[in-house]
Amino acid sequence: MRVRRPGALGPAGAAPVARSLVAALTLLAAGVTSGASAASVAAGAPVIEPRVVAVHPHDPEAFTQGLVLDGDLLYESTGLRGRSSVRRVDLASGRVLARRALPGDLFGEGLAVMGPRLYQLTWRAGLGFVRDRDTLAVLETFTYPGEGWGLARHGALLVMSDGTDVLRLVEPRRFAVTGTLAVHDAGEAVAWLNELEVVGRVVYANVWRTTRVARIDLDSGAVIDWIELASLIPEHASGKRVGVANGIAHDRSTGRLVVTGKLWPVLYEIEVPPPAR
Repeated sequence: MRVRRPGALGPAGAAPVARSLVAALTLLAAGVTSGASAASVAAGAPVIEPRVVAVHPHDPEAFTQGLVLDGDLLYESTGLRGRSSVRRVDLASGRVLARRALPGDLFGEGLAVMGPRLYQLTWRAGLGFVRDRDTLAVLETFTYPGEGWGLARHGALLVMSDGTDVLRLVEPRRFAVTGTLAVHDAGEAVAWLNELEVVGRVVYANVWRTTRVARIDLDSGAVIDWIELASLIPEHASGKRVGVANGIAHDRSTGRLVVTGKLWPVLYEIEVPPPAR
């Protein structure tokens, strides 16, 4: 694996990203929906369309930040201050089986499952939670520099995004960064990396303020291709589109992906061709 060693978090830097995210959330709250043209998405890698094979209900009040599939159960982290939570959800019915709220001053972010434990990030507090997978209770906390966005398991490591173009490789016991990976497409840095899933040696990443998922080669950081989700964004009865796409979970039994978005009333099971590596 070619990685950049721990150090600078990328050219965007944490503070500019945070200011931009605040602006983006302000627009989202005002009912403005961003398209793929709003992000630094280079035109180099091909774009593919998913095939929808099933649709499931989803809590339309869930500002989805992290999504993990375990059999018929989803583990979900939701955001917004005063509304952040971690949940266990029945995939087929969308019913929330268990829920734990975060303190009102915290903004929930990425989520990963490792054995009997859940790892949950928060946005700007530099604070994370290790939770019991069955009870969702907090077992311990950990800290990290900069912002927390997406989180996914990769073998014995975690892969973490912070809104820049650089992914962190993290050893979970001490939450220590062991390396970093710069993401690029046709020589252009791809920033705003958000919710993550890892399948084999490919990272799937929602790109904030876009309708696309990047499939990233974990060895080089190159974007292999883009999955375009624009056609899946649901609409309210008023005709206004709801929040942007965010949330990717891999079904190991079928090879399908489960995707959703912030405030989406549905989850989609989709199929896409294997990445051409």
